[in-house]
Amino acid sequence: MKGPLSAFCLRLTPACAVALFMALALLPGCSLFRAKPAAPVVTPPASAPVVAPRVEAPPKPKPAPPQKKTPPPPAAPAHPRPAPPPAPRGKRPPAPAPMIAIREINRAAIRTLLNSEVQKPDGNVIGHVVNLVTDAYGRPAEIVVNLQGFMGVGDRKAGFPWNMVRINARPGTPAVMLMFARGRPPVIDREYATAATPTRLPVIDAPVERANGTHIGRVVDVLLDGRATPQAVVLDVSDNVIQRRTIAADWKALRLAVRSNALTPVLDLSDAQINASPLYAGNLPVRVVSPTPPTTPHAGKRKRRAPR
Repeated sequence: MKGPLSAFCLRLTPACAVALFMALALLPGCSLFRAKPAAPVVTPPASAPVVAPRVEAPPKPKPAPPQKKTPPPPAAPAHPRPAPPPAPRGKRPPAPAPMIAIREINRAAIRTLLNSEVQKPDGNVIGHVVNLVTDAYGRPAEIVVNLQGFMGVGDRKAGFPWNMVRINARPGTPAVMLMFARGRPPVIDREYATAATPTRLPVIDAPVERANGTHIGRVVDVLLDGRATPQAVVLDVSDNVIQRRTIAADWKALRLAVRSNALTPVLDLSDAQINASPLYAGNLPVRVVSPTPPTTPHAGKRKRRAPR
């Protein structure tokens, strides 16, 4: 050994040399107790965006081709009906006949009879109409008037021939005018004015029946035109007392029959025809009903005789 280190070692004593040798032997072991330096922390820049990993979507399945729907076969009817025969060319099938015949009347041209004021030719009112009497053929024969007394005292019923009756069609005036001669008008019995006989029929309150005897209703009024010709009768056809139902039946549709020794009005209207009839009221148009005549095929055609 040459140099300063060798000169230093020669100067050491044996004890110092041993201690130095042991110290040099321990130096490699001290490096095990040294703390390892921490790993540096790397912070990404703030401006750098975070990119998520791209996930590819699975491919869409191809749609199945549409299937054609087959409609179910039509169900057979439970009771098949035979088809109607075809109509001949150029002719249409006849329309069904109406249930009733309806005739509309102008309300301004008619007057009601019951409770109408009766006046003399000089304009003085002498009473009110209470009834109309017809003969056995349904023609007006008499008019029954309740002659008014003083404060109801002395009232009596009197009958006047129908040829004296004049009808005033103007509203707001007395409906009936009696053209009788001077003198006291004939007074008839109270029972004779209200009771039916085989030759006379008081129309007001008379029960109306069918040909088979079933009850239809009762007459509550008569409609007259300006020539004193009856046009219709107002019938009460109510089923009960609470709900009143009235219709106007054509005067020509009535006929008289003798039943129980008295004249009875007969009208050929069924329940279905009565229900189909329009109502009669003071605020409604006057629509008069009558049964439709039966239709006969080939009416009016004569049969040709076969050649001999």
